This record gives sequence, C-alpha cells and structure tokens, in this order.
Amino acid sequence: MTEATAPEATAPEADEATTEAAPGAPRTNRKIREGIVIANGMDKTAVVQVTDRVRHPRYRKTMLRTKKLYVHDEANDLNVGDKVKVMETRPTSKLKRWRLVEIVERAR
Repeated sequence: MTEATAPEATAPEADEATTEAAPGAPRTNRKIREGIVIANGMDKTAVVQVTDRVRHPRYRKTMLRTKKLYVHDEANDLNVGDKVKVMETRPTSKLKRWRLVEIVERAR
C-alpha cells in the first residue's frame, strides 16, 4: 500500500515547480533602451529614436542602425530632444510596446 501512495506524494511537488511565479516574485528581464525623443504630437505617446552600433556579418564594418519606438508617456511631459530611458512592456496599443522609465537629460 505504501508503494502506491509514494508516487502520488511526489506529483504535487513536480507541479509546484512548473506553475507560475508567486505574486511577489521579481519580473523577468525586460529590454531597456536609451534614445532621443523625435516627436511628441500624440496624446500620452512619444516617438523615441534609438541608435545601435552593430557589426556587419560579412564585412565586419561597424554600422549605426536606428529604430523608432512608440513610448507610453503617462504624464505627457516629454519634449522633442529629451534623452530618455525606456523599458519594454506589454502592448498598450497597436504600435506602443515601450514605456518611459526616466528622463536622463532635458533638451536645451
């Protein structure tokens, strides 16, 4: 009889390891980028230009790649030229997948 109950006792332990993290557990790592605000005409949204240095796979020359990110700005206080730090988040609209973390430097 004890042999039959032993596998049942170990099954819940295995299930606990595969379940989601507890509410107080830390988040997974999210991408953080730094860029410059190039547009702020929309309500609670800004467009941030992020520049990355990448090496060409064949020719090994360093290139600059730019990407436009749509950022959620809850306070609506970003201005064109501000240097900001943004973090990846769940989609908040059709194009917005980033949110404002901090304003590193204000435009002069």
